[in-house]
Amino acid sequence: MKTFQQFMTEVYDPEIQGRSQIKQTGADGRKEPKRDTDSRRRPGVKPRVKATGGGKSASVGEYKTRKDVGSTKARSDREQQPTQPLGSAADAQKAAAKAERKKAAQARAAAKKSGGEVKKTTTSSKEAEKTATKLLKKKTEKKVDPGYKPAKASGKTRAERMKTVRKGETMLRGIMKKQETDKYKSTTGTNPDAKGRTKIMGRVHKRMST
Repeated sequence: MKTFQQFMTEVYDPEIQGRSQIKQTGADGRKEPKRDTDSRRRPGVKPRVKATGGGKSASVGEYKTRKDVGSTKARSDREQQPTQPLGSAADAQKAAAKAERKKAAQARAAAKKSGGEVKKTTTSSKEAEKTATKLLKKKTEKKVDPGYKPAKASGKTRAERMKTVRKGETMLRGIMKKQETDKYKSTTGTNPDAKGRTKIMGRVHKRMST
């Protein structure tokens, strides 16, 4: 007959537990099984597409695997860590905060004794904790303009877009050059010479840069 100690040893044997436990991990070193991208896509969110040229677009396909997949990020990577060692500086800061609280308490007591209005802070402890957490984070939150609207996909590649932009700039430069030439002729009464053409192009470039 087995003793209780033998029974417990067999039940909690690491080797037996390793064989009996079923642990399903994901591909590429993921901690969890890989989820289907279609199933986790929120309703109303369009799939990502890329420009293929000629005003056409195509799906980007599968998402690339992150370089840090399967790794656990330390808290020091997410929050600001102390920059100074514990000691006199930290003690002085605590003492100053304590003195400030004591001074505020004395001011409230004096106001209450004299029958004046006692001002109370409107910030709750939870709000103060949230504010402190935001200040301690390393990464600053990027503010987005509420009126920002993303540009619609044109289906053109970067080279095609730049070609269209350069064509428009060339046309605009020609219009401005004609305007400045006509202005020069009306002012001087003659056609611009080499020096005059240099002045005209300088004005055109100045207008284009503004």
